[in-house]
Amino acid sequence: MSLDYTPRPLWLTFDCYGTLIQWDEGLLAAVQKMLSNRPGHGIEPQRFIEVYDHHEHALEQTPPHRSFRQVTREGLRLAMEQLGLPSSPADGELLADSISAMPPFAEVVDTLARLKTMGFKLCIVSNTDDDIIAGNVAQLGGHIDRVITAQQAGAYKPAPRLFDYAHEQLGVGRDEVVHICASPHLDHAAARDMGFRCVWVDRGTGRQLLPDYHPDATVSTLDQVPELFHSLDW
Repeated sequence: MSLDYTPRPLWLTFDCYGTLIQWDEGLLAAVQKMLSNRPGHGIEPQRFIEVYDHHEHALEQTPPHRSFRQVTREGLRLAMEQLGLPSSPADGELLADSISAMPPFAEVVDTLARLKTMGFKLCIVSNTDDDIIAGNVAQLGGHIDRVITAQQAGAYKPAPRLFDYAHEQLGVGRDEVVHICASPHLDHAAARDMGFRCVWVDRGTGRQLLPDYHPDATVSTLDQVPELFHSLDW
């Protein structure tokens, strides 16, 4: 697929963590802190993150809907149980607070400003709670027009319900939006199933494309998006 000869969007929607905000770096720092409080375990942080990610995503797709804080607490508890580590409710709060404080990538704020001057409206669509993402949005220079969360929609990506809710709130059809994201297994899955346009920010983290979906365009950093759009006469 390609963005060529498709209409200029009214809105750009963004995944937040990993696309605008330094998720991998922040999560690694939080996990290292938790593990340092439990000496002698011999567990590598990346192994812990793999186990936690598995439980987090499973909980997000298992009824009933839970807040992201609840998902975080339970996901950490299950990960620590699986890895034979003692757990504490404070771990969930540590991680949630760490997420809220994660900073943007270096090029993000200036790029969002450029996209605004080009006339686009900007919205974040994220698998999180309103109070958690507020700390991240506060670091984005005031350029974000709307924030749509899983808490508001009562659903997590890749469920279409979150994106349907976002499009309803923005008052747009799918041909009036381009989604910009870093997550193949969440955002690309939704784009595949729903048919909205999607730009992948492949930051070289090793995330792999889905076998049955390719994004409409790929960039390595967000500051390549304005040039992409200029090439399309947008």
